Amino acid sequence: MKVNDLSVLIGGEAGAGITRSGYLFAKACVRGGLYAFGVNDYQSLIRGGHNFYVARIDDEEVYSQIDYIDLLVALNAETVSLHRGELVPSGGIIYDEDDLTLSPETLKREDLKFYPVPMKKIVMEELKEQPIMRNTVALGAAVALVDYDLTLLEGVLKDTFKEEVAESNIRAARMGHEYVKKNFQDNFEYRLKRTETADKRRLFLTGNEALGLGAVKAGCKFYAAYPMTPLTGLLHFMAANDREYNMIVIQPEGEIAAINMVAGAAFAGIRAMTGTSGGGFCLMSEGLGMIGMTENPVVIVVGQRSGPSTGLPTYSSQGDLRFVIHASHGEFPKVVIAPGDVEECFYETIRAFNWAEKYQLPVIILTDKCLVESHMSVDPFDANRVKVERGTLLTGQYNGEEEYRRHKITETGVSPRAVPSTRGAIVRTNADEHDEYGYTSEDPEITTKMMDKRMRKLTCLAKELKERGIERTKFYGPEEAEATIIAWGSTKGPIREAMKLLKQEGVEVNYLQVLYLLPFPTSVVEEILNKAKKTIVVENNKTSQLSGLIREHTLRDVDYKILKYDGRPFNPIYLSERIKEVL
Repeated sequence: MKVNDLSVLIGGEAGAGITRSGYLFAKACVRGGLYAFGVNDYQSLIRGGHNFYVARIDDEEVYSQIDYIDLLVALNAETVSLHRGELVPSGGIIYDEDDLTLSPETLKREDLKFYPVPMKKIVMEELKEQPIMRNTVALGAAVALVDYDLTLLEGVLKDTFKEEVAESNIRAARMGHEYVKKNFQDNFEYRLKRTETADKRRLFLTGNEALGLGAVKAGCKFYAAYPMTPLTGLLHFMAANDREYNMIVIQPEGEIAAINMVAGAAFAGIRAMTGTSGGGFCLMSEGLGMIGMTENPVVIVVGQRSGPSTGLPTYSSQGDLRFVIHASHGEFPKVVIAPGDVEECFYETIRAFNWAEKYQLPVIILTDKCLVESHMSVDPFDANRVKVERGTLLTGQYNGEEEYRRHKITETGVSPRAVPSTRGAIVRTNADEHDEYGYTSEDPEITTKMMDKRMRKLTCLAKELKERGIERTKFYGPEEAEATIIAWGSTKGPIREAMKLLKQEGVEVNYLQVLYLLPFPTSVVEEILNKAKKTIVVENNKTSQLSGLIREHTLRDVDYKILKYDGRPFNPIYLSERIKEVL
């Protein structure tokens, strides 16, 4: 019998509540003291198509999905035909035999166990509810099959839905639970049990929600964004919380309007942010250049998906790294941060606002669909871990002995920043090249001085990061290893899981996560390259853009590249096998 180690896939067509069902199941597990990771897969369709959600549950911390499925909850026949090959021997299928017929190929799998549950009949004839509630009957059946505590699921349902809807769902879950207990008692080899940490509070949230919480904590008061997968969830989160946290959240007519709105809000002294994907960021690039020239502090979240053009609009990629670093015409300083998990989404968003205001430049948080739409269980965030720092922001009264200069040349490149309406200061800025006062200038000497001034900011920021011990990279694993993996972003989870699998086989590898891609942590990467026996870059793109960045800054090539660019994230077993191939 396998206890507290389970991978569950819930599948069906779009509109059947697949993602919500997987989330509810996983959250009930988290409330019992277990760890969970949930990833959803859906096509760019409102109705029809195939959607599925994989919830991985364990009593040890988990960082990603896994390659196999122990329990398949099928709300249509397509789910079985597409995923039966991923089921492990002794795995099970929950399905409605009145609603779908299993294919001969599926029934040939004598190593599988089948659990027909009359979900549609229970919902429509006994509960007199809509067919969509089949998924809740299925959840109750799954909870019974693994002998888990149904009251935990009931608690999640109560907290998720309004009272009347919650009660209907609880009745549906109970009936699914009772049916399985009556007909399939002790027939499944997998069990989930409460752990000793069941009373310990944990969060279960997506990267989008963590980004939103970080923005709220940072004091963001203006968010403007046009909905675009995978950052639509961030827009929804901010809009749902705007009144409680005294924010203005706007969905403008497009991405061009969004970037200009946040530029105006930042100029007025408000902490402002926008979010988009690669296609929307293309539209924002001219506005980004204006922000660089006017030295406005703006935070931009970019959620990568497969491209070019529309590409795979609901799938994941890491193909925009070079684009984001070099976005817009001309040269100006910007910061690019790539969080690798939900926790980093929260803390690095707060830091992003700090760097934006302290150094008066745009900060880009580079994410992807896998990170921002997957759920992960984490301990509650420490609200005091990152302090809000607003830099040289002047409000109220300017008391300088000389006339205020918005773009004053300084050793750090950072000028005193007054907001419009500050008494004693006329705040001028200009999207043309300008002098220290903000007046347009085409003088070559002034042009050179202003460019040097702006670019000094990155040097000073890199120095501050080093002096304060703020991690631009993170290192995992033993100092001595057979190979060193170098990667960025959402590959972090699968890499850490692959490292655990390799260790079980006696293979030791370590891992350098590059968290800050601009300014690039050249000295740290050089040190790791010098120590490593072999280096392996792992990326979700075709051209290995991180390898090129390493080459650019260190004049060194990595030894091997493991690349995946089919829109899907790495799976740990697949990745561990690929790593062993190059050792």
